[in-house]
Amino acid sequence: MNDIRRTILWVIFGFSLVLLWDQWQVYNGNKPTFLPSAHQAENGNQKVAPVATSSTPAPSSVPNASADANGTSSVPVQTAAATAAGEQVKVSTDVFDIVLDGQGGTVSRLQLRKYDESTNHGGLVETFKRLIGQPVPPNEIREVTLMEDGSPATRYVAQTGLLNPENSGERFPTHLTLMTARDGPRQLADGQNTLEVAFESQPVGGLKYVKTYVFKRGDYSIQVKHQIVNVSDQPKDSQLYLQLVRHGTVASSTMLGTNTFTGPAAYSAEKKFHKLSFEDIAKKKVEVPPPADNGWIAMVQHYFVSAWLLNVPGSDNIRREFRVADLGNNLYSIAMVLQLPKLAPGATQTIDSNLFAGPEEEKKLEALAPGLELVKDYGIFAIISKPLYWLLNKLHGFLGNWGWSIVALVVLLKAAFYWLNAKAYASMAKMKAVSPKVTEMRARLKDKPQEMQQEMMRIYREEKVNPMGGCFPIVIQIPVFIALYWVLLSSVEMRHAPWIGWIHDLSAPDPWFILPVVMTATSLFQTWLNPTPPDPMQARLMWIMPLAFSVMFIFFPAGLVLYWITNNVLSIAQQWFINKRLGVLGK
Repeated sequence: MNDIRRTILWVIFGFSLVLLWDQWQVYNGNKPTFLPSAHQAENGNQKVAPVATSSTPAPSSVPNASADANGTSSVPVQTAAATAAGEQVKVSTDVFDIVLDGQGGTVSRLQLRKYDESTNHGGLVETFKRLIGQPVPPNEIREVTLMEDGSPATRYVAQTGLLNPENSGERFPTHLTLMTARDGPRQLADGQNTLEVAFESQPVGGLKYVKTYVFKRGDYSIQVKHQIVNVSDQPKDSQLYLQLVRHGTVASSTMLGTNTFTGPAAYSAEKKFHKLSFEDIAKKKVEVPPPADNGWIAMVQHYFVSAWLLNVPGSDNIRREFRVADLGNNLYSIAMVLQLPKLAPGATQTIDSNLFAGPEEEKKLEALAPGLELVKDYGIFAIISKPLYWLLNKLHGFLGNWGWSIVALVVLLKAAFYWLNAKAYASMAKMKAVSPKVTEMRARLKDKPQEMQQEMMRIYREEKVNPMGGCFPIVIQIPVFIALYWVLLSSVEMRHAPWIGWIHDLSAPDPWFILPVVMTATSLFQTWLNPTPPDPMQARLMWIMPLAFSVMFIFFPAGLVLYWITNNVLSIAQQWFINKRLGVLGK
């Protein structure tokens, strides 16, 4: 019976390793080694829906915006890349390379100049690829592409436009309306701190729409001014919508089956931060915040976020609705619809907004809008992760290096848990001391399992050994270590952050495999220090496990491996000291 259980456990363990390897390949943008990717299969079968090319197409309905039921207008949708002949305006600043589409003045492409898409330049990884004949890209910076107006598999755009709340059949300029870019510079010159790019529509339904992007040096927050001009002889009621459209492909699970949140999010003072998953939107089970006089919307992904904000002077206390929609073809939208005051004939109204598109740097997000820092996903232990990040950030401010900051943080955590760990290691040392007695007893009573169990409990009782004494203190620490794992996983500051020598990117695997080898060596040494399990099969498994997990550590980010090495080294030092004091070292 025991042999069958062991065989089942080995099969489960081996299959788990296969799944971990396969998902890690997908997460890093490679083709799966063993199993097909569900997302790839879905995207491979997608068909691009036809797109209306008219400048004022009929709007399509979206959830929470049914004109028939509620009398509210719906946001026009576009389910594929545009085919209308909109002017493509290329804008360059010190932080952005952007393409603004003349069709609606839409942000159709946005690249982050200071963030490199590539990782792991050089090292044994590329050498190995060359040996097996795989192509290796040149070591040049490939800017992170946050937004792109491509196929449904990659589409991600920021749109705005006007709606007619009366549903009288009269259309206003939308993100599908052709607009003309005003003359002016397109590049932020040296010594220049701001750059403005404006688009103007022809009157549609008696309203003219002028949209002006204001870029500032070193700022990922783009000010967007919306001017609505009533060129008719009648007063007009209108709504302004701010919308983000993104493909619904979510990265496969990372290490330990975890992944940061990807999808729409919304915030209001009443509802607070609220994630709106693609899956719930597709199932029409999503709950959007109720209309409010405050709040923002965002599209969240690992390391980066885009968000429409209204926290600029003159734009407070505007009534807004939050809407989401499944547009089909794996496309989803989140919109914030603003109710504007009635506009008199010949009058002009200006609404200021901010489009943030950049890294999830917690302190900078806090300063932009209430709750915006919450887009940085800390997982289920956020209440522990946030103070850990605060401490890590403080250490970085003192040390100036994220790698050494990780080492210092682990040292502080080990110091905080010193007495708990001491109790655990003392218990394991006692277990190691009585291990020869237990082994002899098991050999003597191997054919009498019930008597063997009673004798084992007698030995533990006489030697005052608690078999669970080494586990409980460690279990208490598990939430802290998981929270720290999430801090290292979700912090964009780790991207391309160097440590020493060959480690140029703490968010990428060690290109020379040195850290995983050290990690394996420390794990094996810890196994030698721990008490040997009485069961020979368990004893062998204890030695095999570090070797098996070392394969996964090869593909772990260097920052996480550094964390585990530091933790192992400090644990070894403490356990060595306790074992030596109790006289069980080397037994």
